Amino acid sequence: MAFHIDIGFVCQTGRKEKNEDFCAAMLPPEGQEDMGSIVAIADGVSTGGMGGEAAQTTVTSLVRSYHDTPETWDTTVALDRIIGAQNTWLTGTNHRRQPAMGLTTLTALVLRGQSYTVAHVGDSRCYLQREGQTLLLTHDHVVNHPDMRHQLLRAVGLEDHVVVDYLQGDLQVGDTFVMLTDGVHGKLSERRIAECATMPDAQPAAERLVAEALAAGSDDNVTAMVVRVHGLQGPNLQDAGRTAQSLPVPHKLKVGESIDGLTVTATVADNGINLLYQVRDPQSQALYALKTLHPARAHDQDERAMLAHEAWLAKRMMSSRAAGHLVAIHDHLPNRQPRSACYLLYDWHSGETLQQLLDRQHKLGPVQAVSAAMQALRVLGLLHRQGVIHRDIKPANLHQGDDGVLRVLDLGVALSGREPQSMRRLHAGTPSFVNPEQWGHHGKAAGGSATDGEPELPDAQSDLFALGVTLYQLLTGKLPYGEVLPYQFGRYYRDPTAPSRHNPEVPIWLDHVVQKAVARDKSQRFETAEEFLLALERGASRPLTVPLASALLQRDPTMLWKLLLGLSVLFNLLLVYWLLFLPK
Repeated sequence: MAFHIDIGFVCQTGRKEKNEDFCAAMLPPEGQEDMGSIVAIADGVSTGGMGGEAAQTTVTSLVRSYHDTPETWDTTVALDRIIGAQNTWLTGTNHRRQPAMGLTTLTALVLRGQSYTVAHVGDSRCYLQREGQTLLLTHDHVVNHPDMRHQLLRAVGLEDHVVVDYLQGDLQVGDTFVMLTDGVHGKLSERRIAECATMPDAQPAAERLVAEALAAGSDDNVTAMVVRVHGLQGPNLQDAGRTAQSLPVPHKLKVGESIDGLTVTATVADNGINLLYQVRDPQSQALYALKTLHPARAHDQDERAMLAHEAWLAKRMMSSRAAGHLVAIHDHLPNRQPRSACYLLYDWHSGETLQQLLDRQHKLGPVQAVSAAMQALRVLGLLHRQGVIHRDIKPANLHQGDDGVLRVLDLGVALSGREPQSMRRLHAGTPSFVNPEQWGHHGKAAGGSATDGEPELPDAQSDLFALGVTLYQLLTGKLPYGEVLPYQFGRYYRDPTAPSRHNPEVPIWLDHVVQKAVARDKSQRFETAEEFLLALERGASRPLTVPLASALLQRDPTMLWKLLLGLSVLFNLLLVYWLLFLPK
C-alpha cells in the first residue's frame, strides 16, 4: 500500500493584534521517501517580544532541515540535532536579556515508514485518535497551579540546553493526529476535540477546531493541524531495527519443533553467529528458509542491527531488477499471525550451491563455470547500480536452482549506505576471497614500488575480485592465493598460477580473463561488472592480453633485504669454512 496522508491546518490571529503562532508541513522529496513526512506547530511567547519570529524560524528550520539529515540517523537524533542548533541560536540572541525574548513552544510529528515520532517542548499539544479512542501524546511543561498555567517551564530559547520530550510508536491506517496551540486546546474539552477530528477530511476538521475555539471565547492566537493516515509504506530500516531489538532470539531449534506455526525440517547451517533452518508450513506444505541469531549472540545489539539491516535490504531489493536472482523475503508469516521471535523468513529453492557442486565434482567444466559467473555478474551489476556491495561473494553464496536460475544468497554483511557504523567497520567476508586492499595491500604506487598502508573499505571491485576468485576455484578446485584462515592475514606475495596449469580444459582466453579478475594490482582488474561480463561474452573472439607479471620486489617489498640477508649468511659460512678447514 502506498504511503498517503491528508494534512489540514489553520493558523489565525484570533482576537489578538499579532499572530505569534506558526505551523508548517514538509513531504519527502523524490528519492527520500524513506525519510517520511514532518509537520510542526509552535506558539511564540509574547513576553519579552520576538515570539512570532522565534516560532516561525524554529518551525521553518526544522521542517526544511529534517530531510537534509543522514538517512542512517534515527528520527529522534535528527530532530534533536536541529532543535538543539535552533535553541543555541535563540539563546545567543537572548543572552543577558531580562525578560528573555524570542521564546517558543514546539511540537513536531514525523511519520516515517510504519511508525511515528513526536518531539515536544512547551504547552502546544499533540493528540492521537485511533479506533474511537483519543490519547494525549504530550505533557504540558507549565507550572502545576491553576493560576500559573500560562507560565512555561520549558521553551525553545529559554535555556542553554533544551530538553525535548520524545515519543515513538507504531502507525496504523486510519490514525489521526491533532496538533493544537493553547489558544485552541485551552478552550475545548478532549471530547469536543475528538468530535471535530472525526470529520472525513483533515482541512474541514482543522477549520472546525479553530472556529469552535473562537466561539468558546478564546482570546489567544488559534492554530490547529490535523493529519490523517490513509496508507502506509512497507517497514523501513528503523521499523526493522525496533522489531529486531524488541523480540527474543529463539532457542536452538530441533527437527520437528515448531515456531509460530512453522515446523523445522532441517538445520541447514550454523556458523556460531547465525542459524539457518529449513521450515515447512503444515497447511500449504510450502518450504521456507528461517534465519536467526545463534542463542549465544542473543544479547549482541550489533548483530541484531545487522539482521534488521539484512531484512530491510532484502525487502528493498524485491522491487529492483535484481529480484529475480535474489531470494524473496516475507514480511508476514503464511498464517498471518504475529512473530514471537527475532528471525527472517525467506523462500526456499531446491537445488544446490556452487560450493556443494564443487564438493561433489572438485571442479567444473569451463562452459558451466563461465555460465555461472556470467549470471552472477548480471546480478552484481544490478546490485552495484543500487549502491549495494555484497561483500561475501563465494561459491557457498551462489545457488543454482533446479529452475535453472542462479541466485545470490546472504545479504547479511552487505553495504547499502544505511548499515550500522559498526557493520561498516567490520572486516567482513570470507578471508580467502577478500581483495588485497582490504588487508592493506594497495598494489603499485607511483614510481612502480609496492605500497602497504591502511586497509580500504570494500567497494564494487571487492565483489568483482571475490567473483574472480570464485571463478578460479570453479575451474581449478583451488584458490589463487591459497586458503586464508579466519585468524590469518591475507598474503599476496606471488601472482596466481594460470588456471590452465591446473585444468588443461581451460582455454587461454579464459586464463587471461581470470588472471585479470584476480590481479594483485587493483588498477589491472575489472572496474565494473559490465566490463567483466563483456570479457566473458566476447571470449576467444576478442581475447584480453595477459596481465603483466608483478616484479619480485613489488610482490614482496622485503625481498631485497631477504636476498641481502641470504648473501650475508652465505658469506659468513664460507668464512667459517675457510678458517676451520682450509690449510693455513
